[in-house]
Amino acid sequence: MNKSYIIKEIYSGMRIDRWIRNNITPLPQSLIEKTLRKGKIKVNIKKVSSSYKLRTGDKINFFNFSFETNNDKQINKKFSPSAKLLKVHENRIIENNDDFIVIDKSPGVPVQGGTKSKKNLIDILASSDLFKDTKPFPVHRLDKETSGIMIISKNHNTARLLTSLFRLRKIHKTYLAVCHGHISKKKGELKNELITFENDKKKIEKAITYYKVLSETTSTSFLELKPVTGRKHQLRKQLLKIGCPIIGDDKYFLNDRKRIKIKNLMLHAYKIKFMINNIQYNFKAKYNSLFEDFLKKNI
Repeated sequence: MNKSYIIKEIYSGMRIDRWIRNNITPLPQSLIEKTLRKGKIKVNIKKVSSSYKLRTGDKINFFNFSFETNNDKQINKKFSPSAKLLKVHENRIIENNDDFIVIDKSPGVPVQGGTKSKKNLIDILASSDLFKDTKPFPVHRLDKETSGIMIISKNHNTARLLTSLFRLRKIHKTYLAVCHGHISKKKGELKNELITFENDKKKIEKAITYYKVLSETTSTSFLELKPVTGRKHQLRKQLLKIGCPIIGDDKYFLNDRKRIKIKNLMLHAYKIKFMINNIQYNFKAKYNSLFEDFLKKNI
């Protein structure tokens, strides 16, 4: 089958292999590269490599190309929110401008869909009129169980800029958490080497977080956390390492501790601040009712 597409401004600067996976079909990288080498996909009637960065107005032609994979229907099927669910999430938007939105993500909602969960924030927002002429681009991670501040870009250029700011540690996030136990020093630094596995390969990454104990009970602590690095599950892993796992965490916990039974993870992305073109942005998301109720009863 032959098809052609004209690249819109929102995709300017995106690699062609990523554009194909995001907009056409989730082919393996090796197959995309092979198809490009054979000339079944061309840009402006020329062969290009998988690293080619698209420009506004580029014309991509597909020649004798199969647009389906064996699992195409399952992989590409997006979650379609009801009008009521869409409204609920639109009401959680804190900031909306031409380049990005800032939303207070609900706990229990993953940012992107997966095999275990179809309902996800990106597909919900993609149905909103806020993204009518574009698509939502997530620029950082927030665990499914974690609530709070999340930035979603409206175009690829802004997504690339914000991703770069995160990488350069120029976007500063503040979290609130309730954990088991007490930390001897009421203010300090958590510094660890965290182990993760990617494609069965062991990966060791340095993780740094500044913390402050805001209040305590006989068995719990209410913390302010400011991560310097952005490792996967960083705060949850670091607090477990010092024997103070976050309450409600079903993944990182101590077997010998009597756990408080609660539905939600007591971790909330509270504040975020950054600067773009000499404009300072500061946003805050008040913790949700479940988090607030727990604080009132237990802290």
